[in-house]
Amino acid sequence: MEKNRVLIVDDDNMTLQTLSMALEDDYETFTATNGLNALKVLAKEDVDVILSDLDMPGLNGIELLTRINEMEYPVPVIVITGQGTIETAVEAMKQGACDYVSKPVNLDRLALLIEKTLENKRLKEENKLLKQQILEHGPQLDIIGQSEALHKCKELALQVASTKATVLIEGESGTGKELITNIIHYNSPVAHGPIVKVNCSAFSEGVLESELFGHEKGSFTGAVATKKGRFELANGGTLFLDEVGEMPMSIQVKLLRFLQEKTFERVGGTKTMKVDVRIISATNKNLGELVSEGTFRDDLFYRLRVVKIEIPPLRERKEDLDDLVTGFIDKFTQLHGKPIERIDDEALALIRGYNWPGNVRELMNCIESAVVMAREDVITVEDIPEYLAYKSAGGVDSKEGLLHELERKAIVDTLNSTRGEKVKAAKILGIGLRTLYRKIEKYELEV
Repeated sequence: MEKNRVLIVDDDNMTLQTLSMALEDDYETFTATNGLNALKVLAKEDVDVILSDLDMPGLNGIELLTRINEMEYPVPVIVITGQGTIETAVEAMKQGACDYVSKPVNLDRLALLIEKTLENKRLKEENKLLKQQILEHGPQLDIIGQSEALHKCKELALQVASTKATVLIEGESGTGKELITNIIHYNSPVAHGPIVKVNCSAFSEGVLESELFGHEKGSFTGAVATKKGRFELANGGTLFLDEVGEMPMSIQVKLLRFLQEKTFERVGGTKTMKVDVRIISATNKNLGELVSEGTFRDDLFYRLRVVKIEIPPLRERKEDLDDLVTGFIDKFTQLHGKPIERIDDEALALIRGYNWPGNVRELMNCIESAVVMAREDVITVEDIPEYLAYKSAGGVDSKEGLLHELERKAIVDTLNSTRGEKVKAAKILGIGLRTLYRKIEKYELEV
């Protein structure tokens, strides 16, 4: 296993020899007698950690630290200080040094500091790599399809991505609103920042306020500690508000204020917080109609709808079906380790003949089921879920009663699987929590 490399910088030859001998069993060591010599070593060698004295002739430790911080890939520095120069060591920490150790050097403490510094360096490099992978692959989390309607939708998302404009995404459940959000964020100036997502229908009014804006310790029963909200967590990035049409009026007021002033207070707090967050919201409802009904503020609606992106339902872009099916087959054959090569014409015709009320999400679940159930390397009609074959074959879509019965059964089965937990059931069904309550009441279900 290749050793990590440590550069020791000190104008005292005894210190150089002592530290070099103490570390050479575990690390590959290099030495330099002053800051200028250290820079020469760094120009030739890749070094993982630097141990540097502060008081040196020519280029001292603070000046060396400044030069290292100006490099494209700064090397972490642990400063070595005499007993009388602790204040200088603190100044070095402010300038970016990782830590310091006093002379005479405690070798056990130094070994721990080096290991901690190397671990932090490794974590930073992994985080940087992960972010780079997200930047490279995030924009490819695209909505599959070549239809003109979808092309316009993606084009608008990329156009607005380079700005800081607030975006409202409208579309039925399962159409891919979250994917459009990813496209906007990962192609935006804040792509290196966080993207924080919250479903406004998944929380009660009081809990949602705390989730969004945070709360202070003791602000309500159970608030045992101060908690940052999603706005603070999204600082420097994007906050995605899904199912924004389900947001209670009281929270709409606070959201409107944030959009106007970029400020808010935590629940139970008096300190005004200011963050830099881009808001992208989504809804499967017509917010204009909610405004007319008086359940959504018109001023907030206009603030959210600076740019509106409407995602067409799958039944209006059936020319995308073949590409979607192929993409999902590839995805789930890899995920489940099934050697599926293709879908036969009869099964594909069945898929084309269905209206997909659950949109892309329903299609994805259907293809995953078919991949799992397939006994050969070709998906056939026998592998397609039975309800789909029945609907596509007859006049089922024209029989409203049967549709209602299927919807009722889906809700009952989902509630059974979640043991009556409505928040989980709503997420699985792809509907808002309030919508689920209305459906339960409509079908007179006992939960």
